[in-house]
Amino acid sequence: MCLFVVICVHFCSADLLCTHVPYYLFSSGKSMKKSSIANVVLAKSISPLMFSPADEGMREHQERTQQMEDPSNNLEVCTMCNSKAILFDVETSETVCSSCGMVLTDKSESLDAQWKEYSGGNIESKSRTGMPTSLAFHDMGLSTFISYSNVDANGGAISPDQISKVQRMRHWNRISNNNRSYHRNLKSAFAILSSVKDKLSLNDALLEKSAYNYRKALDKKIIKGRSIRALVVSSIYAACREMNVPRTLDEIAEIANADTIFAGKCYRLLLRHLKLHLPVVDSNVYLSKIANKAKVSEKARRRALEMLSTIKSNPVSYGKDPNALAVATLYAACLKEGEKVSQAQIAIAGNTSIVTLRKRFLDVKSIFP
Repeated sequence: MCLFVVICVHFCSADLLCTHVPYYLFSSGKSMKKSSIANVVLAKSISPLMFSPADEGMREHQERTQQMEDPSNNLEVCTMCNSKAILFDVETSETVCSSCGMVLTDKSESLDAQWKEYSGGNIESKSRTGMPTSLAFHDMGLSTFISYSNVDANGGAISPDQISKVQRMRHWNRISNNNRSYHRNLKSAFAILSSVKDKLSLNDALLEKSAYNYRKALDKKIIKGRSIRALVVSSIYAACREMNVPRTLDEIAEIANADTIFAGKCYRLLLRHLKLHLPVVDSNVYLSKIANKAKVSEKARRRALEMLSTIKSNPVSYGKDPNALAVATLYAACLKEGEKVSQAQIAIAGNTSIVTLRKRFLDVKSIFP
Protein backbone atom coordinates (compact mmCIF):
# COMPACT_ATOMS: atom_id res chain seq x y z
CA MET A 1 0.00 0.00 0.00
CA CYS A 2 1.37 3.40 -1.00
CA LEU A 3 0.80 6.55 1.05
CA PHE A 4 1.06 10.06 -0.42
CA VAL A 5 0.69 13.38 1.37
CA VAL A 6 -0.41 16.50 -0.50
CA ILE A 7 0.19 19.80 1.28
CA CYS A 8 -1.68 22.97 0.38
CA VAL A 9 -0.17 26.16 1.72
CA HIS A 10 -2.12 29.41 1.97
CA PHE A 11 -0.52 32.78 2.64
CA CYS A 12 -2.73 35.10 4.60
CA SER A 13 -0.27 38.03 4.50
CA ALA A 14 3.16 38.94 3.21
CA ASP A 15 4.87 38.42 6.55
CA LEU A 16 2.96 35.60 8.21
CA LEU A 17 2.49 32.08 6.92
CA CYS A 18 -0.92 30.48 7.44
CA THR A 19 -0.40 26.86 8.33
CA HIS A 20 -3.80 25.32 7.75
CA VAL A 21 -2.80 22.15 5.87
CA PRO A 22 -5.33 19.54 4.74
CA TYR A 23 -3.98 16.01 4.58
CA TYR A 24 -5.32 13.64 1.94
CA LEU A 25 -4.63 9.95 1.99
CA PHE A 26 -4.43 7.98 -1.27
CA SER A 27 -4.63 4.25 -1.15
CA SER A 28 -5.01 1.59 -3.85
CA GLY A 29 -8.61 0.54 -4.45
CA LYS A 30 -10.03 3.14 -2.07
CA SER A 31 -11.45 6.61 -2.55
CA MET A 32 -9.67 9.70 -1.44
CA LYS A 33 -10.55 10.50 2.10
CA LYS A 34 -9.79 13.63 4.17
CA SER A 35 -8.36 12.66 7.50
CA SER A 36 -7.85 15.89 9.51
CA ILE A 37 -6.82 19.55 9.44
CA ALA A 38 -3.78 20.42 11.55
CA ASN A 39 -1.70 23.48 12.28
CA VAL A 40 1.79 22.62 11.04
CA VAL A 41 4.77 24.90 11.60
CA LEU A 42 7.01 24.65 8.54
CA ALA A 43 10.57 25.42 9.58
CA LYS A 44 13.24 24.96 6.93
CA SER A 45 11.74 22.59 4.38
CA ILE A 46 9.60 25.04 2.38
CA SER A 47 11.10 28.51 2.02
CA PRO A 48 12.87 31.26 3.96
CA LEU A 49 9.83 33.48 3.31
CA MET A 50 8.13 31.69 6.17
CA PHE A 51 10.04 33.86 8.74
CA SER A 52 8.91 37.39 9.47
CA PRO A 53 11.47 40.23 9.60
CA ALA A 54 10.97 40.44 13.36
CA ASP A 55 11.99 36.78 13.75
CA GLU A 56 15.05 37.30 11.56
CA GLY A 57 16.09 40.33 13.61
CA MET A 58 15.64 38.36 16.82
CA ARG A 59 17.77 35.51 15.48
CA GLU A 60 20.55 37.89 14.39
CA HIS A 61 20.52 39.58 17.83
CA GLN A 62 20.79 36.22 19.60
CA GLU A 63 23.65 35.13 17.34
CA ARG A 64 25.54 38.40 17.96
CA THR A 65 25.01 38.09 21.70
CA GLN A 66 26.35 34.53 21.69
CA GLN A 67 29.39 35.64 19.68
CA MET A 68 30.12 38.48 22.09
CA GLU A 69 29.71 36.23 25.14
CA ASP A 70 31.94 33.54 23.64
CA PRO A 71 35.42 34.03 25.19
CA SER A 72 37.11 32.62 22.07
CA ASN A 73 35.78 35.57 20.03
CA ASN A 74 37.09 38.30 22.35
CA LEU A 75 39.78 40.40 20.72
CA GLU A 76 42.48 40.63 23.34
CA VAL A 77 45.50 40.96 21.00
CA CYS A 78 45.92 43.39 18.10
CA THR A 79 46.43 41.62 14.76
CA MET A 80 48.78 44.38 13.55
CA CYS A 81 51.22 44.99 16.42
CA ASN A 82 50.30 42.11 18.81
CA SER A 83 49.53 44.58 21.59
CA LYS A 84 47.11 43.77 24.38
CA ALA A 85 46.09 47.40 24.95
CA ILE A 86 42.61 47.06 23.40
CA LEU A 87 39.97 49.73 24.04
CA PHE A 88 36.26 49.88 23.24
CA ASP A 89 34.91 53.28 22.14
CA VAL A 90 31.34 53.65 23.36
CA GLU A 91 30.56 56.64 21.13
CA THR A 92 31.53 54.99 17.82
CA SER A 93 31.02 51.32 18.89
CA GLU A 94 34.53 50.44 17.68
CA THR A 95 37.22 48.24 19.21
CA VAL A 96 40.54 50.05 18.77
CA CYS A 97 44.16 49.21 19.53
CA SER A 98 45.59 52.02 21.66
CA SER A 99 49.17 51.29 20.50
CA CYS A 100 48.90 51.46 16.71
CA GLY A 101 45.37 52.85 16.32
CA MET A 102 44.03 49.99 14.21
CA VAL A 103 40.25 49.49 14.27
CA LEU A 104 39.70 45.81 15.01
CA THR A 105 35.89 45.74 14.93
CA ASP A 106 33.20 48.30 14.22
CA LYS A 107 29.45 48.54 14.83
CA SER A 108 29.79 46.39 17.93
CA GLU A 109 26.95 46.05 20.38
CA SER A 110 27.55 47.14 23.94
CA LEU A 111 25.67 45.13 26.53
CA ASP A 112 26.36 47.67 29.32
CA ALA A 113 23.80 50.11 30.73
CA GLN A 114 23.29 53.30 28.75
CA TRP A 115 23.54 56.53 30.76
CA LYS A 116 22.48 59.82 29.19
CA GLU A 117 22.05 63.36 30.41
CA TYR A 118 19.23 65.56 29.18
CA SER A 119 18.63 69.25 29.58
CA GLY A 120 15.33 71.07 29.54
CA GLY A 121 11.94 70.35 31.02
CA ASN A 122 11.49 66.87 29.51
CA ILE A 123 14.10 65.07 31.60
CA GLU A 124 11.52 62.80 33.26
CA SER A 125 10.00 61.72 29.94
CA LYS A 126 13.38 60.94 28.31
CA SER A 127 15.15 59.25 31.19
CA ARG A 128 15.11 55.47 30.99
CA THR A 129 16.55 54.69 34.41
CA GLY A 130 15.03 55.33 37.80
CA MET A 131 16.72 56.21 41.05
CA PRO A 132 19.33 53.72 42.29
CA THR A 133 18.46 51.28 45.05
CA SER A 134 19.71 52.18 48.50
CA LEU A 135 19.61 50.66 51.97
CA ALA A 136 18.92 54.13 53.36
CA PHE A 137 15.30 53.98 52.11
CA HIS A 138 12.72 51.96 54.01
CA ASP A 139 11.71 50.17 50.78
CA MET A 140 15.24 50.29 49.23
CA GLY A 141 13.83 52.51 46.48
CA LEU A 142 11.75 49.70 44.96
CA SER A 143 8.22 50.62 46.04
CA THR A 144 5.33 51.49 43.72
CA PHE A 145 3.98 55.02 43.61
CA ILE A 146 0.68 55.87 41.91
CA SER A 147 0.66 59.43 40.61
CA TYR A 148 -2.06 61.83 41.75
CA SER A 149 -2.55 63.22 38.23
CA ASN A 150 -5.62 61.68 36.59
CA VAL A 151 -3.78 60.90 33.36
CA ASP A 152 -3.09 57.52 31.79
CA ALA A 153 0.21 56.30 30.34
CA ASN A 154 -0.45 57.91 26.95
CA GLY A 155 -1.16 61.33 28.45
CA GLY A 156 -4.93 61.16 27.99
CA ALA A 157 -7.36 62.08 30.75
CA ILE A 158 -8.91 59.24 32.72
CA SER A 159 -12.63 58.84 32.21
CA PRO A 160 -14.93 59.77 35.14
CA ASP A 161 -15.95 56.13 35.49
CA GLN A 162 -12.35 55.12 36.17
CA ILE A 163 -11.40 57.96 38.55
CA SER A 164 -13.09 56.39 41.57
CA LYS A 165 -11.34 53.09 40.86
CA VAL A 166 -7.94 54.79 40.58
CA GLN A 167 -8.51 56.69 43.83
CA ARG A 168 -9.33 53.43 45.57
CA MET A 169 -6.09 51.93 44.21
CA ARG A 170 -4.12 54.93 45.53
CA HIS A 171 -5.71 54.52 48.96
CA TRP A 172 -4.89 50.82 49.26
CA ASN A 173 -1.38 51.37 47.91
CA ARG A 174 -0.73 54.01 50.57
CA ILE A 175 -2.07 51.72 53.29
CA SER A 176 -0.11 48.69 52.11
CA ASN A 177 3.19 50.64 52.26
CA ASN A 178 2.69 51.61 55.92
CA ASN A 179 0.77 48.69 57.36
CA ARG A 180 3.79 47.10 59.08
CA SER A 181 5.60 48.40 62.13
CA TYR A 182 8.86 47.30 60.51
CA HIS A 183 8.50 49.82 57.66
CA ARG A 184 7.27 52.57 59.99
CA ASN A 185 10.33 52.04 62.19
CA LEU A 186 12.66 52.25 59.19
CA LYS A 187 10.96 55.41 57.95
CA SER A 188 11.47 57.30 61.19
CA ALA A 189 15.01 55.96 61.66
CA PHE A 190 16.19 56.84 58.16
CA ALA A 191 14.69 60.34 58.46
CA ILE A 192 17.01 60.90 61.46
CA LEU A 193 19.89 59.30 59.55
CA SER A 194 19.40 61.65 56.59
CA SER A 195 19.39 64.76 58.79
CA VAL A 196 22.58 63.68 60.60
CA LYS A 197 24.23 62.98 57.25
CA ASP A 198 23.50 66.51 56.02
CA LYS A 199 24.68 68.18 59.23
CA LEU A 200 27.93 66.21 59.51
CA SER A 201 28.61 66.11 55.73
CA LEU A 202 28.91 62.32 55.66
CA ASN A 203 29.41 60.54 52.35
CA ASP A 204 27.02 58.07 50.71
CA ALA A 205 29.16 55.02 51.45
CA LEU A 206 29.06 55.77 55.17
CA LEU A 207 25.30 56.37 54.95
CA GLU A 208 24.80 52.94 53.35
CA LYS A 209 26.93 51.27 56.02
CA SER A 210 24.98 53.00 58.80
CA ALA A 211 21.68 51.90 57.26
CA TYR A 212 23.02 48.35 56.98
CA ASN A 213 23.98 48.32 60.68
CA TYR A 214 20.54 49.58 61.70
CA ARG A 215 18.74 47.02 59.53
CA LYS A 216 20.77 44.20 61.09
CA ALA A 217 19.96 45.51 64.57
CA LEU A 218 16.27 45.69 63.68
CA ASP A 219 16.29 42.13 62.31
CA LYS A 220 17.87 40.88 65.56
CA LYS A 221 15.19 42.81 67.52
CA ILE A 222 17.70 44.89 69.47
CA ILE A 223 15.45 47.93 69.06
CA LYS A 224 12.76 46.57 71.40
CA GLY A 225 12.48 48.79 74.47
CA ARG A 226 15.18 51.18 73.24
CA SER A 227 15.26 54.55 71.57
CA ILE A 228 15.33 54.66 67.76
CA ARG A 229 17.38 57.86 67.85
CA ALA A 230 20.05 56.36 70.13
CA LEU A 231 20.34 53.24 67.99
CA VAL A 232 20.73 55.38 64.84
CA VAL A 233 23.55 57.31 66.56
CA SER A 234 25.29 54.07 67.52
CA SER A 235 24.93 52.73 63.94
CA ILE A 236 26.48 55.90 62.50
CA TYR A 237 29.34 55.80 65.03
CA ALA A 238 30.06 52.14 64.25
CA ALA A 239 30.19 52.98 60.52
CA CYS A 240 32.54 55.91 61.22
CA ARG A 241 34.85 53.68 63.25
CA GLU A 242 34.88 51.04 60.51
CA MET A 243 35.64 53.54 57.72
CA ASN A 244 38.16 55.62 59.76
CA VAL A 245 36.08 58.81 59.76
CA PRO A 246 37.08 61.13 62.64
CA ARG A 247 33.71 61.55 64.37
CA THR A 248 33.18 61.04 68.09
CA LEU A 249 30.09 59.58 69.72
CA ASP A 250 29.46 62.81 71.63
CA GLU A 251 29.56 64.81 68.41
CA ILE A 252 27.07 62.56 66.61
CA ALA A 253 24.75 62.38 69.65
CA GLU A 254 24.72 66.16 69.97
CA ILE A 255 23.79 66.60 66.30
CA ALA A 256 21.05 63.95 66.53
CA ASN A 257 19.75 65.37 69.84
CA ALA A 258 20.19 62.02 71.58
CA ASP A 259 21.44 60.98 75.04
CA THR A 260 25.16 60.26 74.84
CA ILE A 261 25.19 57.71 77.68
CA PHE A 262 22.31 55.71 76.27
CA ALA A 263 23.83 55.92 72.75
CA GLY A 264 27.04 54.43 74.19
CA LYS A 265 25.07 51.56 75.70
CA CYS A 266 23.38 50.91 72.35
CA TYR A 267 26.79 50.99 70.65
CA ARG A 268 28.20 48.32 72.97
CA LEU A 269 25.03 46.28 72.43
CA LEU A 270 25.49 46.62 68.68
CA LEU A 271 29.07 45.37 68.89
CA ARG A 272 28.05 42.35 70.93
CA HIS A 273 25.04 41.23 68.87
CA LEU A 274 26.40 42.01 65.38
CA LYS A 275 29.91 40.75 66.28
CA LEU A 276 31.61 43.80 64.79
CA HIS A 277 35.41 43.86 64.83
CA LEU A 278 36.31 47.52 64.49
CA PRO A 279 39.86 48.82 64.02
CA VAL A 280 41.62 50.86 66.69
CA VAL A 281 41.16 54.59 66.21
CA ASP A 282 44.33 56.34 65.08
CA SER A 283 45.12 59.62 66.83
CA ASN A 284 46.56 61.07 63.61
CA VAL A 285 43.05 61.18 62.14
CA TYR A 286 41.91 63.70 64.76
CA LEU A 287 45.06 65.80 64.67
CA SER A 288 44.44 67.60 61.36
CA LYS A 289 40.86 68.45 62.27
CA ILE A 290 41.84 69.89 65.67
CA ALA A 291 44.72 71.87 64.14
CA ASN A 292 42.42 73.43 61.54
CA LYS A 293 39.84 74.40 64.15
CA ALA A 294 42.46 75.88 66.50
CA LYS A 295 44.16 77.70 63.57
CA VAL A 296 47.55 76.28 64.42
CA SER A 297 50.47 76.75 62.01
CA GLU A 298 51.61 73.98 59.69
CA LYS A 299 54.98 73.84 61.42
CA ALA A 300 53.36 73.03 64.78
CA ARG A 301 51.08 70.45 63.18
CA ARG A 302 54.01 68.61 61.60
CA ARG A 303 55.87 68.69 64.93
CA ALA A 304 52.79 67.21 66.62
CA LEU A 305 52.68 64.38 64.04
CA GLU A 306 56.29 63.47 64.78
CA MET A 307 55.66 63.52 68.52
CA LEU A 308 52.49 61.48 68.20
CA SER A 309 54.24 58.71 66.28
CA THR A 310 56.64 58.34 69.23
CA ILE A 311 53.88 58.53 71.85
CA LYS A 312 51.82 55.75 70.22
CA SER A 313 54.69 53.30 70.56
CA ASN A 314 55.02 54.13 74.28
CA PRO A 315 52.93 52.21 76.89
CA VAL A 316 51.72 55.55 78.29
CA SER A 317 49.26 55.86 75.40
CA TYR A 318 47.63 52.47 76.01
CA GLY A 319 43.94 52.79 76.92
CA LYS A 320 43.86 56.57 76.47
CA ASP A 321 41.29 58.46 74.44
CA PRO A 322 42.81 59.10 70.96
CA ASN A 323 41.11 62.48 70.66
CA ALA A 324 42.40 63.67 74.05
CA LEU A 325 45.87 62.36 73.24
CA ALA A 326 45.88 64.30 69.95
CA VAL A 327 44.77 67.50 71.75
CA ALA A 328 47.53 67.21 74.37
CA THR A 329 50.18 66.43 71.76
CA LEU A 330 49.16 69.41 69.65
CA TYR A 331 49.33 71.70 72.69
CA ALA A 332 52.81 70.39 73.56
CA ALA A 333 53.95 70.94 69.96
CA CYS A 334 52.69 74.53 70.03
CA LEU A 335 54.67 75.19 73.23
CA LYS A 336 57.84 73.74 71.71
CA GLU A 337 57.41 75.87 68.56
CA GLY A 338 56.81 78.99 70.62
CA GLU A 339 53.21 79.62 69.52
CA LYS A 340 50.94 81.46 71.91
CA VAL A 341 47.91 79.14 72.18
CA SER A 342 45.78 78.83 75.29
CA GLN A 343 44.61 75.54 76.74
CA ALA A 344 40.98 76.60 76.37
CA GLN A 345 41.46 77.28 72.66
CA ILE A 346 42.94 73.80 72.00
CA ALA A 347 40.37 72.09 74.27
CA ILE A 348 37.41 73.72 72.50
CA ALA A 349 38.85 72.81 69.10
CA GLY A 350 39.25 69.19 70.23
CA ASN A 351 35.80 69.06 71.89
CA THR A 352 37.27 68.02 75.24
CA SER A 353 37.64 69.51 78.72
CA ILE A 354 40.60 71.45 80.03
CA VAL A 355 41.05 68.95 82.89
CA THR A 356 41.43 66.08 80.40
CA LEU A 357 43.88 68.17 78.39
CA ARG A 358 46.04 68.78 81.47
CA LYS A 359 46.08 65.10 82.46
CA ARG A 360 47.09 63.95 78.99
CA PHE A 361 49.63 66.77 78.76
CA LEU A 362 51.40 65.34 81.84
CA ASP A 363 51.67 61.98 80.02
CA VAL A 364 53.12 63.71 76.94
CA LYS A 365 55.49 65.72 79.13
CA SER A 366 56.84 62.50 80.68
CA ILE A 367 57.99 61.39 77.22
CA PHE A 368 59.07 64.82 75.92
CA PRO A 369 60.35 66.74 79.00
